[in-house]
Amino acid sequence: MECADNPRNKCAACYRQFNRMEHLVDHMRTSFHSVHEPTCGVCKKHCRSFESLREHLIGPLPKQECRNAFNIRGCKFCLAILDSPYALRVHQDRCQLSGVNHGISAYMANLGLRDSLTIDNGYSRGPQVVALACKTVGGGSDRSLDLCARVCIIDEKENIIFHTYVKPPIPVTNYRYETTGIRPEHLRDAMPLRQVQRKVQDFLCNGEPTWKIRSPKGGKARILVGHGLDHDLDKMQVEYPPIMIRDTAKYPPLMKTSKLSNSLKYLTQAYLGYDIQNGIQDPYEDCVATMRLYVRMRRQVHRRQDYPLASDPQNRNNFASWRQNELERMSPEEMLAISRSDYYCGCLDSA
Repeated sequence: MECADNPRNKCAACYRQFNRMEHLVDHMRTSFHSVHEPTCGVCKKHCRSFESLREHLIGPLPKQECRNAFNIRGCKFCLAILDSPYALRVHQDRCQLSGVNHGISAYMANLGLRDSLTIDNGYSRGPQVVALACKTVGGGSDRSLDLCARVCIIDEKENIIFHTYVKPPIPVTNYRYETTGIRPEHLRDAMPLRQVQRKVQDFLCNGEPTWKIRSPKGGKARILVGHGLDHDLDKMQVEYPPIMIRDTAKYPPLMKTSKLSNSLKYLTQAYLGYDIQNGIQDPYEDCVATMRLYVRMRRQVHRRQDYPLASDPQNRNNFASWRQNELERMSPEEMLAISRSDYYCGCLDSA
């Protein structure tokens, strides 16, 4: 039997070691290691998420060499390792984003209806990106039914393009004022939910039929950014193709585990460097946080691959069982080269 410390049986990405080569092949078949994974700037180990990379660098049992380098030259926000302490200081001035500007923009957000939703027929260059957030009040006899009561949409430059209070179709039994800041007078003459639904749906599709929106590269539809968008869209009764959604609650590099999401409050503090959702929560503040997180993920620089996703037809046989003998003759580095991600990386939107 081959020894477990045989470098031939060591994964070139996560550095796990296996007793037999076929075990390493099975690992590569299911791990979906790729150039899109967060990688340690010191030892080059691939991690499934930035949270696992943080554990690797500064967790309870970090790799000592990596922790020492990170303590001196590491950015606590993007987890990059810089060339020198001076380079780190320059980098962190740009990396730590300031909080939301609570000046005229935030003030205007609270004035009521603001509607700049337009259909541009796809004349703008590149995919347009917008962020959406909504706040809910309670309905039903037990006051636990979530009802959409406020919606905000911003563009990539953090300008408010749509903000309105929403009149729910059933009576409100709990305004949840401590977190929403919503009072009965805000909803008395608010825009009806059905009208909000129609306006938002038309704006997101940008004149394109929903059935025609098939890929991030195709059509004129807008990329929609948010946190927990399944919930927000459901309460607004809006349907939108998942291929056009960038949800920071479901983006694997930002998740706590493969099945557990981080809160937007935590992500903003950990990766942007400021606090949100203290007291009354403003949907504009949530929109800005999700947009900044998305832009940060999109700006990651990864090596280009012709077919970057494991779901692409060209990659479906990369680790097929009928190739077992061929795969066992490959080196770990060769197997890593043909491995692909199982999620759509934000960097692909800037390609």
